[in-house]
Amino acid sequence: ELVRLLQQTVRSSQYDKYFASRLCEGVPKDKLELLHQKDDQILGLNNQLEKLNLEKDSLQQEVKNLKCKVGELNEQLGMLMETIQAKDEVIMKLSRQLSECEDNSSSPGGSVNSPVATCVNKELQELDRLKDSLQGYKTQNKFLNKEILELSALRRNAEAREREWQAKYTSLEAKLCQIESKYLILLQEVKTPVCSEEQSPAREVITQLLEDALKAETNEQPEQAFFKPHLVSEYDIYGFQTVPEDDEEEKLVAKSRALDLRSLSLSENREISTGVKWENYLASTMNREMMRCAELKNLIRSGIPHEHRSKVWKWCVNLHVKKFKDTTVPEYFQTLLQSALEKQNPASKQIELDLLRTLPNNKHYSSPTSEGIQKLRNVLLAFSWRNPDIGYCQGLNRLVAIALLYLEQEDAFWCLVTIVEVFMPRDYYTKTLLGSQVDQRVFKDLMSEKLPRLHAHFEQYKVDYTLITFNWFLVVFVDSVVSDILFKIWDSFLYEGPKVS
Repeated sequence: ELVRLLQQTVRSSQYDKYFASRLCEGVPKDKLELLHQKDDQILGLNNQLEKLNLEKDSLQQEVKNLKCKVGELNEQLGMLMETIQAKDEVIMKLSRQLSECEDNSSSPGGSVNSPVATCVNKELQELDRLKDSLQGYKTQNKFLNKEILELSALRRNAEAREREWQAKYTSLEAKLCQIESKYLILLQEVKTPVCSEEQSPAREVITQLLEDALKAETNEQPEQAFFKPHLVSEYDIYGFQTVPEDDEEEKLVAKSRALDLRSLSLSENREISTGVKWENYLASTMNREMMRCAELKNLIRSGIPHEHRSKVWKWCVNLHVKKFKDTTVPEYFQTLLQSALEKQNPASKQIELDLLRTLPNNKHYSSPTSEGIQKLRNVLLAFSWRNPDIGYCQGLNRLVAIALLYLEQEDAFWCLVTIVEVFMPRDYYTKTLLGSQVDQRVFKDLMSEKLPRLHAHFEQYKVDYTLITFNWFLVVFVDSVVSDILFKIWDSFLYEGPKVS
């Protein structure tokens, strides 16, 4: 706006100048000077007028803004006045109620009629009732706590007595097993071959006792179960035969050895059994996936209970073969098995020859119709199709047979993959068995370093103990140790790897 006014003023000045120059032609000089002065004064006054107009517009705008603010302040003032008025009314009402309460409280025989006084009295009565209830609950709680402490003491005493009786029972059972073992050995030593047709009454009695011990009658009365002799089953929990079928003397010795092992296991005094520790650990996981930790490692080294071994073995196998499973199709095992069955497989003939020679002393693999034979065949065929360079090697059948005692076919297949492809070196199960031979060289070096006296003893008599230990490592001690120790070795082997063996 100011620029526009200045431009207009300049144009007007130029026009006046031009007009004045035309008029001033022939006008005296002194009059021209006077005229110029008047023009300058007029121009200055015009400029002042423009400035005053601008100031007036600015002041008018400011006045307008102030009026708006005054209106807003008036509205706020009105609202505050209304709020103050409402507060005053509340104060007056409360003051009247307070004075009424004071008047009612000051008069002893006066009646309480105000709503506030009635409400206060009700609240006071409720407060007194709650105080009485609180006192009653405190007394009841004190009594219940005392009763709980007494019951806890009784429970602890009962548990202590139960542990004491359990220890006594275990000790008696161990002693009973020892006595039975000695009894069987005594019968075996006393019984001599018959030299004549006549038999003495003592020999007949001993023979009868021997037959009774071998028969191990099971039709005992229930009330005699606590003190009845411990019966040796024909098979253990893993399916391995514990008593020979034919030789009577070997059968008696086997029963005696089984009773000795039973006595030894019962004589172990542990405050908390391994089974209880496993139950507590699995309960703490709350059905979540198990994780590697020192506690789990110690539990596995102490032995996995029979009822939990299937779950833990499957977890251990999946832990090692996860990288293989992630790169295969879901029906990978079935696909391999189908291919091995439909197409020509060079390993199938040798597999068939070794099926019944795998674990002949185990009821799951003792005959062609045993339930484990078909499973064993399927796993070995699928593995031979996965690893054509290995195909089938004697020893793999025993590894699979042990795995199948606790795992399904597919899990046993992956267990074999874990042992052959993850744990053991390359060429361990090939036709040359190069990895196994290298393992024996390393074992001989360890023997000379860790057990020099035993190594020197073998060297003195030129005993090549690798002929014995070769099969130990090849089949991970299957048929080399008793079944209880074997499965404890496998527990740690599947979790920690080849360093266990």
